[in-house]
Amino acid sequence: MLKARLISAAIMIPLVVGGILLLPTEGVALILALVMGVGLWEWARMVPLQSVPSRLLYPAAGLLLMWLAWLAPLAVLIDGLLVAALLWWLGALYWVSRAQITTESGALLRVMKSVIGLLVMLPAWAALVMLHGREQEGPLLTLFLLVLIWLADSGAYFAGRRWGRSKLAPVISPGKTWQGVYGGLVASGLFALLAGLFYSQSPRWTAGLVLVALLTVMFSVVGDLLESLMKRQCGIKDSSHIIPGHGGILDRIDSLTAAAPVFLLGLNWLEL
Repeated sequence: MLKARLISAAIMIPLVVGGILLLPTEGVALILALVMGVGLWEWARMVPLQSVPSRLLYPAAGLLLMWLAWLAPLAVLIDGLLVAALLWWLGALYWVSRAQITTESGALLRVMKSVIGLLVMLPAWAALVMLHGREQEGPLLTLFLLVLIWLADSGAYFAGRRWGRSKLAPVISPGKTWQGVYGGLVASGLFALLAGLFYSQSPRWTAGLVLVALLTVMFSVVGDLLESLMKRQCGIKDSSHIIPGHGGILDRIDSLTAAAPVFLLGLNWLEL
């Protein structure tokens, strides 16, 4: 399992970094839409949508919404999408903090979970596309966000392994601890501080970047917990088995779906 995980990471990371730095925003938007489409297909399994047509139509509907948002154009809709995403993730924080594992799958609950999937994926796609398309160093800012989340995950893993005692959400994800969260915040905060000092416009801007980074990472934890809750309620370990050693697309982007809108909102705030 570890070997497969390392091989998959060695293949994916150069592809992701190269795509972000070399592709135009249009190409990035298309690839991200396809990735989010697969994520919605996996989400349909966790709703769960039982029939094959419904599991195919659901991601198709999500892709259609992304296409319509692109045509709108996206820049006109982005503020509304970011505010909707922030409100949703604040609600998700409340939900996961009080969630119980249940196997109920009534029609109303399936509709609610289907809508939630779109609230998770569409604003995240829009935020990443708009971030990449920023006139000043959009690709580098996108890469900064990804590295921020990767470092937070790594910091949480190692700190949790070394010092983990207090469970973060024992019902949803027994392996996660508060010490792991603190480790992730320290790792990501130091990275943001170094990046801010290197590209600093002012000490105040650097402090603001660190604050935005920490808030982004805290919301990324909510994204992770939300997917864990969905999987536990559905009785599965991974969202799918598309990526050897890693599980599914959602298992790789769950933190990013919550982090991307918050990060873009934070950058917009820094520029005020």
